[in-house]
Amino acid sequence: MTYNFIDLFCGCGGFSLGFEKAGCKSLLGIDLWNDATTTYQHNFSDAKVINNDITKISPEDIKKAVNQQKVDIIIGGPPCQGFSISGKRMIDDPRNVLYKSFVEMVGALQPAVFVMENVPGLVSMAQGTIKDSVVEDFSSRGYNVTWKILAADDYGVPQHRRRVFFVGLNKAVFKERTFAFPEPITGDKKISCEDAISDLDFISDEIPLPDETEYEIAPQTEYQRKMRSNSAVLWNHVATIHNQKTKEIIAMVPDGGNYEDLPKELWSTRKVHIAWTRMDSKKPCFTIDTGHNHHFHYRANRVPTARESARIQSFPDTFRVLGIKTSQLKQIGNAVPPLLAESIAKRVMSYLEEQNV
Repeated sequence: MTYNFIDLFCGCGGFSLGFEKAGCKSLLGIDLWNDATTTYQHNFSDAKVINNDITKISPEDIKKAVNQQKVDIIIGGPPCQGFSISGKRMIDDPRNVLYKSFVEMVGALQPAVFVMENVPGLVSMAQGTIKDSVVEDFSSRGYNVTWKILAADDYGVPQHRRRVFFVGLNKAVFKERTFAFPEPITGDKKISCEDAISDLDFISDEIPLPDETEYEIAPQTEYQRKMRSNSAVLWNHVATIHNQKTKEIIAMVPDGGNYEDLPKELWSTRKVHIAWTRMDSKKPCFTIDTGHNHHFHYRANRVPTARESARIQSFPDTFRVLGIKTSQLKQIGNAVPPLLAESIAKRVMSYLEEQNV
């Protein structure tokens, strides 16, 4: 049985890719950012893509876009700007129009399951009232809602990225059943940065390769073999060429180090505490950023390439990210790690199959 889903804030498609890898089918991706929807369409060629503000899209528009096909699952990560709700419910805060659109689309389309992703800080802010408001908003539209903060490195992703997921089961389908999140699949041996990208270490810090190039090092780990499966060409592996002074500062930071390893007179050269941070080759990566150039390769004196960042997010090498390099890094950094999404999707599918949906 193949289950259909739509992704309401699809970005370049990390969330969707995980669900497709689990065996679901993307009918539709919606996002306001043209670069992201261009990448999405390239990688999900059978899906319909709408490049527009979701607040301008109605449930009827969606039904028409998917040719009236049944929507089993709705996924997405709506930005929630109104974290300090000041006595208002989340859905009533005008800053949360995107979140409100997600809730109302779920309410109107009544999929069997929805999965919403967000930053983990949402759970604790305002003494938990924001999280409670989210649960209430979806409960009032017919869903039994559970939530959990998951760490991506527990699910085979070489990155310690924490996100909160809310999953709702439609009461009309599941009665009083509630969702139990998948157990971690990675034991004590997490996948490290080196495990993830050491086969990409052949590029120069001086001369950038073209966006399409060849592999020069054989895969060295099971993760690398998995990411390279069915990939004959290496995309998006273009090095950033830093000026000499920047490279000299990066070179002072050891594997796994940060600004505290620099002479104190250099601490203030960047005004954020994460500046001058190197990956630790023997550990999962910290949460990769969206191209701010504060985080560096564990060995090379440069920021990671878009392909290295994609590997750390668990995008396979067959997934090509379109746009200029700064856009590629932002698209990748904003995505849900596909392997984490796949674990959630497999569990969602098990509930649908048990219920004969």
